[in-house]
Amino acid sequence: MNMKRMTSRRTQVIDSQPSWLVRSDAVACAVTKQGGHMGPVVFFPDARTPIQPYYVSPWQGEATRPDEPVLRTLRGDFLCFPFAAGPLWRGEQHRLHGETAYAAWKQPRWSSRDGVHQLSVEMQPRVRPGHVTKRIWLRDGESVIYTQHELRGFRGRMPLGHHATLAPPARGLLRISTSPLQFGCTLPRSALQTQDREYYALAPKARFRDLKRVPTIWKDEPFTDCSVFPAREGFVDILSVYAKDPKAPAWTCAVASESGYLWFALKDPGVLPTTTMWMENRGRHAAPWNGRNCCIGLEDVCSYHAEGVKASVQRNDLNTNGIPTSLLLNPRRPTFINYIQGVARIPRSFDRVKKARFDNDGVTFMADSGDAVNVSVCHSFIQDGRLT
Repeated sequence: MNMKRMTSRRTQVIDSQPSWLVRSDAVACAVTKQGGHMGPVVFFPDARTPIQPYYVSPWQGEATRPDEPVLRTLRGDFLCFPFAAGPLWRGEQHRLHGETAYAAWKQPRWSSRDGVHQLSVEMQPRVRPGHVTKRIWLRDGESVIYTQHELRGFRGRMPLGHHATLAPPARGLLRISTSPLQFGCTLPRSALQTQDREYYALAPKARFRDLKRVPTIWKDEPFTDCSVFPAREGFVDILSVYAKDPKAPAWTCAVASESGYLWFALKDPGVLPTTTMWMENRGRHAAPWNGRNCCIGLEDVCSYHAEGVKASVQRNDLNTNGIPTSLLLNPRRPTFINYIQGVARIPRSFDRVKKARFDNDGVTFMADSGDAVNVSVCHSFIQDGRLT
């Protein structure tokens, strides 16, 4: 989608979805009215080679209406409230990823001042009553998106999080890395499950320390490298990794060396301790997937895997060992989920992010190859929600 000429106050149908737009001199961002999905997003829209890293589902524009409402819009990043779905819990029956991911957002407001451009929208879920405000900020000179969700009036525990979903690059692979991990886990349910003709390659209930060595179901190839994507064509796999330091800023990076860019996300691991990776490489064959989808979700959440409300709120093997799997919401005070995503251009020799250094000027990502790239970003936003 060519967004070069879109203004920050324009509303139009983009990839079959009525959407609001907000734009800076470095980012053009669309947000769907249904589900509040952030996408498409174009970084460096006025450049000769703009970058569009996010996934848009291929059935947009087709004469199909998926049964699961979140799939009707599926693209980019959105708020999951709850993350996943699961069985009935205390009278609540949530559809996949909750109303914030498929119901109508309303009351769009734009502002633009001193090079800072904002879009805010609101909604009121019904299954668990309350009020959500989504705010997106762009700053001139930065290839960065600042997102805040303010949750008011909600009561009780809830798994939730972001669902950033990337498309494979036009050339080459994505090389995935994260800030230091405690450990990782595959899904707690059987990997042999083929409901709706879904096929899984990773061993169930397996722990690991390195994304490059994750257990599989195969005897002749007992481990696989989940730090590269696309991989394992014909399978869809899900795993979760847990940040080692709950107090330091945490990051996830996807490097597209051959296509010349690095995508990153920054979070407060005290709020979103888990990164769930959904690796979809033509492994789902029921409609509307039809064996054609290739995308990777790098989803920063507070949840028990992708098992829904009941499994996340009740005692489980993670929260009994100090890893939160739901947030306690208090109707008397708001909860803020602050999140940062962005893109940087990189040289072809930049292979995989090894570590990140945070300072007053932003973040410097350092590669295994020895290359380094500095990104101007107000990373303190993930903790205090302020742009200073």
